[in-house]
Amino acid sequence: MKILVTGGAGFIGSNFINYILDKYPNYTVINLDKLTYAGNLDNLLKVANNPRYSFVQGDIADPIKVVEVLGQGVEAIINFAAETHVDRSIHLGARDFVLTNALGVQTLLDATRQFKIKKIVQISTDEVYGSLELNDGQYFTEDTAFQPNVPYAAAKAAGDLLCRAAWKTFALPVVVSHCSNNYGPYQFPEKLIPFFITRASQNLPLPLYGDGLNVRDWLYVRDHCTAIDAMLHKGVPGQVYNIGGHNEMSNLDIAKIILKQLNKSEDLITFVKDRPGHDRRYAIDASKIAQELDWRPAYDFTKAIKETVDWYLNNQEWVKNLLARQSAFNEHLK
Repeated sequence: MKILVTGGAGFIGSNFINYILDKYPNYTVINLDKLTYAGNLDNLLKVANNPRYSFVQGDIADPIKVVEVLGQGVEAIINFAAETHVDRSIHLGARDFVLTNALGVQTLLDATRQFKIKKIVQISTDEVYGSLELNDGQYFTEDTAFQPNVPYAAAKAAGDLLCRAAWKTFALPVVVSHCSNNYGPYQFPEKLIPFFITRASQNLPLPLYGDGLNVRDWLYVRDHCTAIDAMLHKGVPGQVYNIGGHNEMSNLDIAKIILKQLNKSEDLITFVKDRPGHDRRYAIDASKIAQELDWRPAYDFTKAIKETVDWYLNNQEWVKNLLARQSAFNEHLK
């Protein structure tokens, strides 16, 4: 199979490309990535010279570029391309989020109608569902109504609904995932876990929004890759699948775990003013993907978080280079 992976230079996309090329020796991958500040081809050094891998720099919102790439015999699309950082969508504006997460998705769907594509997998987020109360025992299911509370989530919800419309109107073979918070190697250091690892290793304060008790369900990125693999090969067109790690933890818990592993004092924890629209709790009911596609997370959180901390400590040059790129990107925006 020839697969187009969009946003493949990002965190989850690069992990998936490394995974898929290793597991399927007869598959080829085209990586289409705009290479914004969060895209990093160093994530793909292991496959850079693999004859089954090729890279194309481009924007999924560019219809000419998308048609050009799909015309190379692509049989399936995995769409990771997205603007994902919530704080940026709040403080820097939502325009780029709408362009990529909504218009970009529609551009892919429009182009797909010209080709015989077997499967389109839209990678989305549980944030489209909004927020749960801390102790109400409720979980997000595939039937939970969309109630996004921040611009990032609203833009992702728009892309997901466009996928639904493409299935209902044109019978395009789209499946959509809503996954919980990912962690693991190659994650951009603006995200919570690598951000805290980086700061704690330098004895810098760990800023926690509000009371720090906001709860997220944490999913190891390699477990996410196996779930996407299952959706690609067994997912039913028109269906939505929730992907969760069954690891609900507060941001405060995460901070304490990282500090303990680094032998740092909890005095580094600092509480700051809460973020606007900050969802209180996410919790995923992943029973559908377990029952229908036989997928379950395989990684133990305690072991995987330790491996994640070790990875960032052993790849500080990677972190340094990426932060320098982010700084240059921010200067360009001014």
